[in-house]
Amino acid sequence: MPRHAPSPAVIGILDYPGAQGAAIHGLADLFETAARLDLARGAKSRRIEVQHLSRKDCRRSPTAPLAAVILPPCLTGIPTPRDAAPFARWLVEQHRRGTRLSSVCAGAFVLAQTGLLDERPATTHWALAEAFAQRFPDVQLDIAKLLIDDGDLLTAGGVMAWIDLGLRLIEQLTTPAVMIATARMFLVDPAGREQRHYSDPAPRLAHGDASILRVQHWIKARHGEKLTMSAMCEQARLGERTFLRRFQSATGQTPTAYVQQLRVSRARELLESSPQAIDEVAWTVGYEDPSAFRKIFQRIVGLSPGEYRRRFVPKIAAQRPISRVSGGVG
Repeated sequence: MPRHAPSPAVIGILDYPGAQGAAIHGLADLFETAARLDLARGAKSRRIEVQHLSRKDCRRSPTAPLAAVILPPCLTGIPTPRDAAPFARWLVEQHRRGTRLSSVCAGAFVLAQTGLLDERPATTHWALAEAFAQRFPDVQLDIAKLLIDDGDLLTAGGVMAWIDLGLRLIEQLTTPAVMIATARMFLVDPAGREQRHYSDPAPRLAHGDASILRVQHWIKARHGEKLTMSAMCEQARLGERTFLRRFQSATGQTPTAYVQQLRVSRARELLESSPQAIDEVAWTVGYEDPSAFRKIFQRIVGLSPGEYRRRFVPKIAAQRPISRVSGGVG
């Protein structure tokens, strides 16, 4: 008997208020390209079809089950609960029918409005992390990840992460070979990116604790110098235990992690804009031990300093290190 091709995988792209048109059409192009490449290879993989869904479409259930629904990025601001509410019930119903639900960037606010992300890992754009955590405290937010695939729920971080999400869905709904061929056609990496390679979150300053804010300004002016806990406590005019508690509450970090973040942020700037050798960068931002600097940079950024420079500033030339040294907290 002749072999029948599997039924198409229908992906719905939700055009909610403010949804980015470039992502909506880009995803459609990505899936269409995957289908054409698969056909050209003579393969019999599952075909992907796209449905553009509006608010009107969400008032009724689609006749054919959807393999996945994608909530694109939003460039007009963070979707409000009022924006998300009309779609939440429909999304929950699709999830009950076995549909994978996915979001990109601020689309995670619409997905989280359903409650389905509660107690589940998720990501969004790193610049939206604080607002997301405040609105959805029960979600296990991880902004270091560019893409979190938790089976039935997928979330992607930055505005352009729709490419990563689209490739993951192609891989799941067709074959890895189709995904790789599509990535090659679009000249993008098929896997391995992380959001922390790109993110450089600003310190929390609007927390209302004047003592801690005073210490933050003091650290900013001296983060390349040797900093001690006793000096920070003196600046805050607080005992160590109280200082540690209030610093963590205000900034979301320990003082050591905070100083490390500032130093790495400054190191990224130097790696991008100056020809300084990596050891010289380490000493400039406050590390007398370049190997310790490399380990901390790798942990925070997800790339070594050399890999970071090659990826983001490929033409910069390294020069000689200098001899000035410093150290201390971080």
